[in-house]
Amino acid sequence: MPDAAYRVAHVSEIVTPADAEPGEARWHAARIHFGIGSFGVGAYVAEAAGDVLTSDHSEIEDSGTRHEELFFVASGRAAFRIGEEAVDVAAGTFVYVSDPAVVRGATALEPGTTLVAIGGEPGKAFEISPWEREYADGE
Repeated sequence: MPDAAYRVAHVSEIVTPADAEPGEARWHAARIHFGIGSFGVGAYVAEAAGDVLTSDHSEIEDSGTRHEELFFVASGRAAFRIGEEAVDVAAGTFVYVSDPAVVRGATALEPGTTLVAIGGEPGKAFEISPWEREYADGE
């Protein structure tokens, strides 16, 4: 259905490009699945409490992209680290990190926690980040 005006997929239908390492949530590559070219988006689903949803990173030092990021906890609960702050986030909550230099990361506090991450650089056409390119090129 590549020419359809819309597509629908449950997170479980979106292939994970690589197996998760022990202690890491599974990454569901929504951007790759839908062929999205204007922003980055993916979902992370934790099997257990304590699974890393997104590792501590900055969008300058670690990826070189300068992305701002919007996270949405779709289910469960997550512990976010944003700079020096710790934030406990419940399902239905957004977390917006505007400064690409700020280190951020999240860990599942409950099994089945699902985190949606959306990112892009303000004022710039979207480019696939280097860490994602290795998966996208393999698809």
